[in-house]
Amino acid sequence: MTERVVVITGASSGIGAALAKKLGARRDKLVLAARRKELLDRVALESKTDALAVATDVTKRAEVERLRDRALERYGRVDVWVNNAGRGINKRVEELTDEDIRSTIDVVLMSVVYGMQAILPHFEERGRGHIINVSSMLGRVPFTTYRSIYSASKSAVNILSSNARVDLRQRYPGIMVSVVMPGIVDTPFHEIAGPGLPVRAGGSLGQARVESADEVAEKIVGLIDNPVPEMYTSQAAQGTVSGYYADVGAFEESMAGRGQGRRP
Repeated sequence: MTERVVVITGASSGIGAALAKKLGARRDKLVLAARRKELLDRVALESKTDALAVATDVTKRAEVERLRDRALERYGRVDVWVNNAGRGINKRVEELTDEDIRSTIDVVLMSVVYGMQAILPHFEERGRGHIINVSSMLGRVPFTTYRSIYSASKSAVNILSSNARVDLRQRYPGIMVSVVMPGIVDTPFHEIAGPGLPVRAGGSLGQARVESADEVAEKIVGLIDNPVPEMYTSQAAQGTVSGYYADVGAFEESMAGRGQGRRP
């Protein structure tokens, strides 16, 4: 299929903006969503394709539904919906407040729920479509323990996606739900979350290489062309997760011994 219609949330910076530009380069039609309209308009312009920028607060169901409606009004269909919006904070479990928990779950998890529920009736009517939920390796392994509620929310995204995928496969085999799990990526996410990992693309943390937003976006483009249920964007991230589940106790003991995951 050429010239897909792709909705991307969290498109004003980071992975979302990089993905918009890569899809624009091949002339896909884009619907870009984020709260910061000025930055969103700039990304739409830089994507150099037919792109609609829609200021959207993805923590509000009505605004996500309005995003869907604007996409359908403009293009008549949606082929791919990318739930990419996210935020994190640097707090250990015992430091979390009610507001920390609510605000993170709203952006990381509820935005995915709203996005999936908004677009699925359209996909079901067409009998096809692709939902891509951008998660994280932190949803599978406590690599940075001070991102506790972010990791917990991403873990919920993973299992929510799995349940939807199994259910849809029985009723609508033409609808795919994919989960993307990046490792450590150089994006503004880390600055917003607060002091923590010193990430620079091409650098490394331990044995993990830091990816750029462009690298992750390129892999998501490949996922759009060749859907699979889950995709790690780096072999190091996949290896870390595999090592964790091979022996959870030994892995966590090793991390604690090295002081890994603690805030600087």
